[in-house]
Amino acid sequence: MPVVHRFDPPDRFVPGTVGEPGSRTFFLQARSGTQLTSVSLEKQQVQILGERIAELLDELITSDDARSTVPAVTPVAMIDTEPLEQPIEEEFRAGTITLSWDGDDERVVIEVFPVAEVEIEVPVEAAEQDLIELPIEEPEPEELLLVRMSAAMARSFAARAESVVAAGRAPCPLCGGPLDPQGHLCPRANGYRRSTTL
Repeated sequence: MPVVHRFDPPDRFVPGTVGEPGSRTFFLQARSGTQLTSVSLEKQQVQILGERIAELLDELITSDDARSTVPAVTPVAMIDTEPLEQPIEEEFRAGTITLSWDGDDERVVIEVFPVAEVEIEVPVEAAEQDLIELPIEEPEPEELLLVRMSAAMARSFAARAESVVAAGRAPCPLCGGPLDPQGHLCPRANGYRRSTTL
């Protein structure tokens, strides 16, 4: 049985970062009372999760699946700009993340599973004949983060995810790549160094 870090509902569930732009570490952090769980993940995972949550909520607004009101924007009382809570102790690194809607309880459900490291043993005969079509059985995760939250909290999470992702390095106006404080070698400028003063 995996260890389940369950928050149903959390007092707080937010994405956040530690470090300077260009070398930030991204986290999902859930708190309920004194229970605090932090899971590290990639910037793209934060961005996609925020976008998918916003899309799910927008779909619920136009459907009959939600009996209560699903907010179209973040309620003012739910806006959270506070930093991550201390201590930030990584429980695991996020791999697969699932998102669903529980219509009975009217909760957005997020499950975060750790990165699975699967070792594959290939029989010598199969390797010699390039017959590597073996079914891969992923091991049961040792732990997971389970968050069940209201639509209003989910809308707040999506808005914060967008702002956290956007708070990184400014994009180069020519190539779109991230600009470091000292600039970068821009492929659209024939390798000339572009600076952040553009």
